[in-house]
Amino acid sequence: MNPDISKMLNQEDAIRYIINYLEFKDDQGFATYGYDLYLPNVMRKWCQENSSALGASTNPEQHLPAISPYFYEASWELCRMGVLRPGIQNYGKQLTDDGSAGNGYSITPFGKQWLAETDRDNFVPTEPGRFSEMLAPYSDIFGPGFHERAQQAIRCYGSHTYLACCVMCGAAAESILLHLAITKDGDEEKILKEYRAANGRKKLENMIISQQKGGIKNDFEICFGLLKYWRDEAAHGRKSNISENESYTSLALLMRCAQFAKDNYETLTGEKI
Repeated sequence: MNPDISKMLNQEDAIRYIINYLEFKDDQGFATYGYDLYLPNVMRKWCQENSSALGASTNPEQHLPAISPYFYEASWELCRMGVLRPGIQNYGKQLTDDGSAGNGYSITPFGKQWLAETDRDNFVPTEPGRFSEMLAPYSDIFGPGFHERAQQAIRCYGSHTYLACCVMCGAAAESILLHLAITKDGDEEKILKEYRAANGRKKLENMIISQQKGGIKNDFEICFGLLKYWRDEAAHGRKSNISENESYTSLALLMRCAQFAKDNYETLTGEKI
């Protein structure tokens, strides 16, 4: 009986596995031809390491067709991020028809820097993976503006563009703020006009929390305050010290903002979800 591969592997798992493989490459005697990453070798290694779950008596090669879609999607995602590119390392290297058909990749100059900086244990999943699943309930509540900015934030983090990540986390938080204000007031055109005016963000914040008890006000400031600061700091033209730590924390805070707004939705807006 063939195992259910979907319970053992997904795209995010495959991305993590490839990253680990590129950092600690062990080809186990298989030919790599002219590539930094020859994908069949990675898939064979995964099968060997998961042989007990796959069935110790079976030939690992027979599982390659089942697991290959996850590794092909993962490789393409790393190409989209600029970490990998299809093809051989340089002119004159051995190439194969199989590699050219989607099994052979090389690390880009950016990819070498990215891999050197990446902490595998802190790898944040990218859409359409687990982070998207975590955000889905909030996107349904706070709308496409929140969803778009939150996904842009996670992609910026994955590309190590930390300033942009903080900006998009702040923008996603403001999408929550706008949604709460529009729901509370009921006049979208009016709220948008106020938001675009001088000190618009502060006016909306006051409208939402000015009549709230101290606990709600404090929690609101904790959730939204630092994201607001980092967004403003990142958007200025001067040199910024925002790094991976700040951008990773901003992603966690964005999730906390969304959870806080959801849990206190009726208190903040007067409406039920």
